[in-house]
Amino acid sequence: MYIYNILLNIFYLNILMPGALKLIIPEGGTLKDVIRIVGVELDGHKPIIIELRKVPGVNWRFANAVCSVLKINKWQALGSLTDEELEKLEDCLKRPQNYGIPSWMLNRRRDPKDGQDKHLVGPDWEIQVKMDIKREIELNTWRGHRHTYKLPVRGQRTRSHHRRGSTVGVIKSKELRAQQKSENKE
Repeated sequence: MYIYNILLNIFYLNILMPGALKLIIPEGGTLKDVIRIVGVELDGHKPIIIELRKVPGVNWRFANAVCSVLKINKWQALGSLTDEELEKLEDCLKRPQNYGIPSWMLNRRRDPKDGQDKHLVGPDWEIQVKMDIKREIELNTWRGHRHTYKLPVRGQRTRSHHRRGSTVGVIKSKELRAQQKSENKE
């Protein structure tokens, strides 16, 4: 059923937006195989919007906004961009406010330390998430306790999921009798 839904979505996407899923490679240009942006190695043969989502701190909406602000075709192969365009792309990922991307799209609004709106990408984003969790644990907040015990933080139920450790279950009566007989013989 899941695969059917994916295929159906691709089919309707091709009808509504023909050519949307086709990779655009400019003629006469050479493709770079691997491109390093913000400390992450990306495949140069895939579309820009797909590869930008592999950078930590960049989601689909933000990648789409970056492509539209820089006036780059999002279905163009990432390896076909020039070095100047790649530098501009990396700068836009690091400092999106300079390019007119609204503050509500940033991933770190009203930073607790300095109160400014920021957008963190790559290793900076991963380090900041770890530091936030560590701060919650040190402050002994509810979220910190949940992180300490590796339980869900955002209010999910734990009756049937998020179980760890050895299983505690019901022993069938036949197995129980066999266990008791083996214990009695010893």
